[in-house]
Amino acid sequence: MGIFDSLRQALGMSAETDATREASPEDLFGMSTAYMTMEADLGYDQGGAAALCFSGVDSTAFAETEREVERILEAGEIETGTQARFETDSHGYQWVVLEDTDPEDLVTSIHFAADTFIEEGFGNRLLAALFAFEKDGQPVYWVYSFRRGTYYPFAPRPGHERDSGVEFKLESVLDGELTVEQDKDYWFPLWPDRGRHPWE
Repeated sequence: MGIFDSLRQALGMSAETDATREASPEDLFGMSTAYMTMEADLGYDQGGAAALCFSGVDSTAFAETEREVERILEAGEIETGTQARFETDSHGYQWVVLEDTDPEDLVTSIHFAADTFIEEGFGNRLLAALFAFEKDGQPVYWVYSFRRGTYYPFAPRPGHERDSGVEFKLESVLDGELTVEQDKDYWFPLWPDRGRHPWE
């Protein structure tokens, strides 16, 4: 099984079939308090970025939905200063990348974007939302799987390694505050192509 197949299994339809609860964009608001716990209890700084990963579809309606998301985020930038851009990774997945120093604005913007896709009938195209943190120069992420309706931690390290000790620590502290994925087979690594973050 290649990395693309693994990604499809972890974030795709098989994951949804096996899920024990239904995903909801309201789950994203759980990150509002998680940001505070990450800083106060674990010493992590918020990473100033979050991203929404989705798979596109070749249709006029989907293209219009993407433009609507872009318009909403552009309007939000005027009010909150949250900067947004669209990226496509080497697997063909698309990302809405948001940058802001205020975590509340990141959570609100991610929710607006996800909710717009769902309202326009494209909720099944949503794969994951990522929220970045950093400690001692090392990045970690909380990943929300729309196919599973759960969060999991991801602590990437150089050489396509991951720090499982850090991930288990994050799970132990945040489980309950967030709905953490119990089946670790779905803690799928989202390696960056060339940059620092999975969407790069």
